[in-house]
Amino acid sequence: MKLYFKQRMFSWFDSYDIYYMNEADESGAVAFTVEGKLSWGHCLHILDPMGQHIATVKQRVLTFLPKFDLYVRETCVGTICKEFTFLRPAFTLDFNGWQVSGSFMEWDYTITDAEGRQVATVSKELFHWTDTYVIDVAEEKDALYALMVVLAIDAEKCSRD
Repeated sequence: MKLYFKQRMFSWFDSYDIYYMNEADESGAVAFTVEGKLSWGHCLHILDPMGQHIATVKQRVLTFLPKFDLYVRETCVGTICKEFTFLRPAFTLDFNGWQVSGSFMEWDYTITDAEGRQVATVSKELFHWTDTYVIDVAEEKDALYALMVVLAIDAEKCSRD
């Protein structure tokens, strides 16, 4: 299953539209909408296609390295934290036994489970006005969780830039 992650160009806060990718024409129906909320640090609310709040990615403030809590509805299901590294970006995930590793330029990521199986791959599309990613998820049940990880990594990059 592929998701097309596109940041909205004109919005006051981080806002994204996530579409199901149709192999025929590379466009599809809305899978999720993400709306940034006013808060200390990043706070991103994920909505289903009907506009119902289903998950949140919330940055912890006053931490040495960026750290994000992942919520499904009101329950914290995990945390992602940027590691101190020099060459390759690395993140510690306290979530489902997943691990994430990225490329030197921070454009491509792979999420694997505890057994080393690939959960999702994330690749940034270049030459777009806004951040645009393709998220290829192995199993549909992991789509929301993979999206939450991508949102946290993108928010961390935005904070640095």
